[in-house]
Formats: sequence, structure tokens, C-alpha cells
Amino acid sequence: MRIGFVGLGNVGAKLAGSLVRNGMQVQVFDLSASRIAPLVEAGAGQVEGPAALMRDNDVVITCLPSPAASDAVLSAMLPEVGPGKIWMEMSTTDAAEIMRLGGEVIERGGMAVDCPVSGGCHRADTGNISIFAGCDRAAFDRILPLLTVMGRRVLHTGALGSASVLKVITNYLATANLVSCAEALTVAKGAGLDLGVAYEAIRISSGTSFVHETESQVILNGSRDISFTMDLVAKDIGLFQDVADHAGIPLDLSPLLVAIFEDGIARYGARELSPNIIRRLEDATGLDIRAPGFPAQMVDTEPEEEGAEVVVPRQS
Repeated sequence: MRIGFVGLGNVGAKLAGSLVRNGMQVQVFDLSASRIAPLVEAGAGQVEGPAALMRDNDVVITCLPSPAASDAVLSAMLPEVGPGKIWMEMSTTDAAEIMRLGGEVIERGGMAVDCPVSGGCHRADTGNISIFAGCDRAAFDRILPLLTVMGRRVLHTGALGSASVLKVITNYLATANLVSCAEALTVAKGAGLDLGVAYEAIRISSGTSFVHETESQVILNGSRDISFTMDLVAKDIGLFQDVADHAGIPLDLSPLLVAIFEDGIARYGARELSPNIIRRLEDATGLDIRAPGFPAQMVDTEPEEEGAEVVVPRQS
């Protein structure tokens, strides 16, 4: 299977890298030549644009920063879409938009899949990330061999668009976790506690979470580097709020998170690293929420393993 990949940012480059590293036939494209070069050196091919990728490959994967970018790229590829072609959208995007764009692919005889990832850039780098896939079962079976190279846990979520809804739900929960961890660590410091001890107390207790065990470490290091920025958080939780609004569900916490990150962007800039949302509390209190012994970046220490489909347990 010949694979094209568009969008070589923090996540996309790592996903494409897993395909190349595992011997898949991959061509890549990005607006930045500096992002293309390392993958070409690793063995990927290079083309002049998205249309050529769709023309020359069986599958084209997009991993882009916004719905508008996905729209522009797919519009360029559509003339080359026909029977047998597959579009895999791995961006975090709007479910209605993926259904609209995917519908255009399907009308031309192709297959469309929304398959966003979850688990952090460090796990995307090792092929151990989780992947959701929204599509019909026939399309899922076609692409499962690719998904299990890029990720360890692959979940078929249902129809096209379902994966994108679940992705923004999980990103909303991660954001709520991040803000609550920032508050908890600041309160621990204000109460005079040793932050290393506070981290461990949370980690071994009912208060722990994936976000605490990863992002709290780079917060305490001071680097705050998870290769994810405030504007991307704002996009994701905005998409979650849109889903809630469309469903007519009144929420209390979600609008507050949106306001917190709007304030963070106004203070520190859209491209500030997302864990630096804790700076709002550091600025308000004068406290320095750092501690020795924590890493500057998240690293996946688990060995790369072949992925597999996650089967949802059903009680008879």
C-alpha cells in the first residue's frame, strides 16, 4: 500500500516517522521544507503537493492544525480522488466538517476515515499512541494495518465523524486535568509542602491521572514543554463546546476553561506552551512552582510494540 502524508508538525512528523521506520512506502508533503528533510533522509519520498500525493498513492493521511487547513488540502486533492483511494484525517477537527469533506471523497468513489490520535507527542514518536477511527467497517479493515504501525491501541468508534467527537471529548478532559493539576500544585506550594512529595502523593493516590503523571512533571521542571501550545488547546476545547451547544447540553466547567485559556493567550501569546497556563497562578501569587528532579520533556520509555484493535466489551 502506497501512503502519502500531509502535515509534518509536532504530531504528524512522528506519525509519518513511524510508517517510514517500519518499512512502509511513504511520500510526504509540508509547506516547510525543513520539516520534510528529516523524513526524506530517513527514506520517505517527496512530492510537489497534495494533489500529487493523492494521484500517486493509495492512501493519503492529513495531520493539520485547523479545519480550514484540512479543507484547503482536501480541496486540492479532490480531483485525484476516485475508486480505491482512501483519505485518512488524523487532525483534531470539527465532526461536521469531516463529514462534509469525507462525503465529497465518498461521492467520488473513495473511502474517508477520521482517525485522530491521543496520548501525547512522546507516544506518537514511539508508535505507542492511541488512535480512534470513524468509518464503515470495510474501510477500517483496509487501514487497520497502517493504524497498528502508527499506534498501539486502535479503536473503531463507529461512523465517520464519531472519532472526531470522541477526540475533542478526551482533549477537553485533559485540559480540565491540566488546569486542576496547576491549581493543586500551586496550593501545595502555598501551603508550604515539598512539591516533589506533593507530586508523589498525587501520583499514588486517587487523584492521579495521565496528565498528572506526564504534564505535572514538566511543569515542575520549569520547561513546561509538551510540544503543545495554548492556541491548540483553545481550538480543541472550543470544538468540544461546539459539540455541547449543538446537542443542547448546558455545561458549567467547559465555558470556564475556554475563558481561562483565552486569558492565558491574551497574557502570554497564542504559541505559549499549554502547561504554562500555571503562570496565571504564579503571577497572581508570586510563587515559583518548580522542583528539582523532574524531566524537561516527556519521553515514552516503553518499547515500540505492534498495535492492535481495542475490542469494546459487551455484556450479553
